[in-house]
Amino acid sequence: MGSGGAGEFLIKPWEVRGEGREFEKISNDYARAALALEQGLTGLGTPWGGDAPGAGFGTAYTEAQGMLLAGLNGLADRLGKVGANLAGMAEEVDRTDGDVSADLAKVHTGKPLVV
Repeated sequence: MGSGGAGEFLIKPWEVRGEGREFEKISNDYARAALALEQGLTGLGTPWGGDAPGAGFGTAYTEAQGMLLAGLNGLADRLGKVGANLAGMAEEVDRTDGDVSADLAKVHTGKPLVV
């Protein structure tokens, strides 16, 4: 930052876009891991039995498992949205930069700016 209080703000759209792709990859990996966990837990069946203690445990376990899997899938979705939003931000920076460059080129050539 300079002494005048104004700073420099630099966004490299290609880097932001790349980070967005990384978030989307992590989201997909996370969703696959959550699905594998769900399939593994389903494959275990209901080994706790049907007696009173087993039924009580089964009810609590099934509810907790549902909440856990919903949370994991929700996290995967949110990670994917972060990636998509980063890609959108990169596109907006590219678009704005192009618009500003075009306006500056008009000023340089003496053409009137349209505001």
